[in-house]
Amino acid sequence: MRTTLCDRFGIEHPIFAFTPSEHVAAAVSRAGGLGVLGCVRFNDTDELERTLSWLDDNTDGKPYGVDIVMPMKVPTEGSSMDLGAMIPEEHRRFVDETLLKLGVPPLPEGEGREGVLGWLHSVARSHLDIALAHRPVLIANALGSPPVDVIEQCHERGVAVAALAGAAKHAASHVANGVDIIVAQGYEAGGHTGEIASMVLTPDIVDAVGPDVPVLGAGGIGSGRQVAASLALGAQGVWTGSIWLGTEEYRSLSGSAGWETAFLRATSSDTVRSRVYTGKPARLLKTRWTEAWAQEGAPEPLPMPLQNLLVSDAHNRINASGDPDVVAMPVGQIVGRMNQVRPVAEVMAELVAGFEEAVANLEKVRG
Repeated sequence: MRTTLCDRFGIEHPIFAFTPSEHVAAAVSRAGGLGVLGCVRFNDTDELERTLSWLDDNTDGKPYGVDIVMPMKVPTEGSSMDLGAMIPEEHRRFVDETLLKLGVPPLPEGEGREGVLGWLHSVARSHLDIALAHRPVLIANALGSPPVDVIEQCHERGVAVAALAGAAKHAASHVANGVDIIVAQGYEAGGHTGEIASMVLTPDIVDAVGPDVPVLGAGGIGSGRQVAASLALGAQGVWTGSIWLGTEEYRSLSGSAGWETAFLRATSSDTVRSRVYTGKPARLLKTRWTEAWAQEGAPEPLPMPLQNLLVSDAHNRINASGDPDVVAMPVGQIVGRMNQVRPVAEVMAELVAGFEEAVANLEKVRG
C-alpha cells in the first residue's frame, strides 16, 4: 500500500482519516495513517488550543492534520448575532413545529442555543492560526481552495495544503491556486459532496491535475478492497471519514446510543443528499428529520452559514434525545458496512489486510 505520500508525511499507510474526534485522529496516526481533526465544531478557540495540545501529546510523535471550513472568497459577514437577524421567522417556526411533531424535548436550561460558528470565514481563520502554532503536517479545506494568502501562510510553515474537489475543473483550479493535494470526493461520501461518483471522479481528477499532484480518493471507502480500487484508479492514497464514526474512540464525542443504533441498522440506501445541514448539498443519514424538510410546504434551506445557525440548536436537541429515528448526522453510503463498533486500530488493520488480499487476488487473476 505504500506510496510517495507515506514518505512525504512520515506515515506507514496512505490512509487519511477525517474526524471531528481528537481521540479517533490520534488513534489513526498511532496506527500508521494520518488522522485529520475537523475543527468546525470548535466555537471556543481555547478548547481548540487544548485539543491540539492533547493531540501533540497523544500521537506518540506521529504526524496529524487539521481540517478547516473556509471559502476562497471572503464573504461579508458580521457577528453571529447579525447573521441570526437574517434568518426568516418562517424558518424558525418550521424548526420549532417540526421538533414538536417529532417529540424532541428541549435541552436543559442554559444549554445549546449557540450556532456552530466554525462555518464563518473569520472563525475558520482563527482555527488556522491556532493550528499553525502546533505541529500539523497538513491543513485540509472542506470547501475547496482556501484563499491564496492562507495557502502561502501554510507553505511558509512547511505545512502542505489539501482541498476537496467534486469535479475535475475544480481540482485544476485548486492546483493553480497552489494547493498541494487534491481530495477527489465522490457522490457517495458523507458531508459535502458533488454529483459525480468516485469510480468516475477519481481518474478524471488524476488526469486533470497530472502526475505531479497527489490525489486522494474519497467517497464510499470502508474496506481494503475499496482502498485498492481507489489506488487502481490513480489515487496515491485515500481520504476516509464515515467509517470512523463507528469506532469505540468516537463514542467520547457522540455520546449518543441513538446514533449507534441508527448507523448499525442502516443500509447503503439509507442516506440522502440535502442542504438541510449546512446550506450546501451534503449526504446525511435519512431520518424523520430529513424527511420533514423534504415534505411539501417545508421551506427551502437557507444558504451557508445561515442554515447551520438555524438548525444548530435543533441538532443539539435531537442528538441529546437519543432517538435513532430522528438523528441528524452526515454519513456516507458506506454506512451500510458499519455493522459493529470497533477500535480504530482494528479498523486500520482490516483496511491494510483487505488491501493486501485484494492485490493478491488480482495477481491470481493475472495467473
